[in-house]
Amino acid sequence: MHYLCPSAALAEGHSRAFKVADLQLFGIRRHGTVYLYRNRCPHRGIGLNWNADSFLDDSGTLIQCAHHGAQFIIDSGECITGPCAGDWLEALDCLEDSQGIWLNAPAAPATGDR
Repeated sequence: MHYLCPSAALAEGHSRAFKVADLQLFGIRRHGTVYLYRNRCPHRGIGLNWNADSFLDDSGTLIQCAHHGAQFIIDSGECITGPCAGDWLEALDCLEDSQGIWLNAPAAPATGDR
């Protein structure tokens, strides 16, 4: 388990970048649930964001790749528009408790596709 941040540091409807060892990831809180994904677009294998904590589209309802506009469903990581439509972001297991938000996995970068 790797501690990421206090719960209050990831507000409802917002996203935030994290780094654990060599793993780049981000979290989004939607309807009270925290979703964690590896910060890697399936289209080109690069990070999704231009700015540190900017992973959502203008409406705040979809994850959006800043490089080519692909959009992903927050709850599942499925790409629904763009060059990687039908692909998925790599979801990471997390736990939220009274201390905050935790990555519930080893900090080694993933090597396989979903």
